[in-house]
Amino acid sequence: MAETPKPSRRRSPRGTQSRRATTPTRKAAAPRTPARTEAGARPVYLVDGARTPFLRARGKPGPFTPVDLAVQCGRPLLARQPFAAEDFELVILGCVNVIADEMNPARVAALRLGMGEAMRAFTVQINCGSGMQSIDTGFRLIEGGEADLILAGGAEALSHAPLVLSNTAASWFGRMATAKSAWERAAAVGAFRPGMAKPVVGLERGLTDPLTDLGMGQTAEIIGHAFGITREAADSYALESHQRLARAQGEGFLKGEVIASVTREGRLYDQDDGVRPDSSMEKLAKLTPVFEKPYGRVTPGNSSQITDGASWVVLASEEAVKKHKLKPMARIVDSEWAALDPSVMGLGPTLCCTALTERRGLKRSDIDLWELNEAFAAQVLACLAAWEDDEYCRDVLGLQEPYGAISRDRLNVDGGAISLGHPVGSSGNRIVLHLANAMRRLGLKRGIATECIGGGQGGAMLLEVV
Repeated sequence: MAETPKPSRRRSPRGTQSRRATTPTRKAAAPRTPARTEAGARPVYLVDGARTPFLRARGKPGPFTPVDLAVQCGRPLLARQPFAAEDFELVILGCVNVIADEMNPARVAALRLGMGEAMRAFTVQINCGSGMQSIDTGFRLIEGGEADLILAGGAEALSHAPLVLSNTAASWFGRMATAKSAWERAAAVGAFRPGMAKPVVGLERGLTDPLTDLGMGQTAEIIGHAFGITREAADSYALESHQRLARAQGEGFLKGEVIASVTREGRLYDQDDGVRPDSSMEKLAKLTPVFEKPYGRVTPGNSSQITDGASWVVLASEEAVKKHKLKPMARIVDSEWAALDPSVMGLGPTLCCTALTERRGLKRSDIDLWELNEAFAAQVLACLAAWEDDEYCRDVLGLQEPYGAISRDRLNVDGGAISLGHPVGSSGNRIVLHLANAMRRLGLKRGIATECIGGGQGGAMLLEVV
């Protein structure tokens, strides 16, 4: 395995969930986090959920804003509950690219969903983990006895990401605005340069780490190189993702989970529109690497798609389940968050999933199903390779032997972000919801949803079907 900056596990000051950043040199892993006490902790159930179709961004603002998307799937979801919308105690929504007209989109969505003026609502943002963070926050509040019913979701409209002025252009406009005399205004006009009129693509900057100045795709190239992931392997994984999603759509596996969205003009969107069932290895091979030309492994065809979409889940305590006669889909057992060097952020799932299963006394083989968000094919494959690598597992994860291979038959069984898209604020929510649905469909009991997070983090959530 090639040398690369590696995350090291280090006990946090509080000795609980989080593990802090990394070092470019190898360092022995600290003692694992002690098991969290469950004395007095209440069971928390995921009782229902829904999402919109994920719609590809096509070079212009799409038909829905983040709140539009949240409302499109939220209304049917709330309508099928046996309790009133006002019975929720809190709304939490993950959203990364909040648009100017929808500050605190959680609150705007709650009001548009008719949940009442007294409904508390707040928005969370930790990049790709935002939708899962909304669930985790609700989970901890219910577990601790502070709430009984919470609506947790994620919404993102990447097509609405703004075009912004460069700092040079902003300074020029400021100079013009503060000019007090004709001479000062004339001098400011003379200082204008045509390049100032060119906007900066906000999404491009948002997908670039501010400390390392690496794009997310470049970080995938780094770990793909470290673990020997080939371009052919990445393309093969991407092709499989499209085939699996096409099969799930064709066989109705997403029925009830995906709720159609309708524009104000009456156009209906009833399924994820980024899937390419006619893709092939030959077509994928013709695509040019984006970041490391000509020999890189990350291309538009084996990367997650830029999309718009929203997802919600209903979280309930045991008391709420009994009171409203609800039928839980799954119980949320535990969660784990980790942090690491931003340049290798794609390895985040290896840290948080390993720590989570260790704390619960579980082995890899005890997990029946996995949802690992497909930021990039090379990133997913690098995580799988890392769990089988003796050196990485020993020096980084603190294991005496490799964590082991995760069967592809148990991973992202209905496709993932490469085929359906990655609206960053909602993806973490979607993978938790789909994990619960897929386990129930397949008759499985225990699963983990996990993701890497831009900026160098990772999140994981453990579910059990009840």
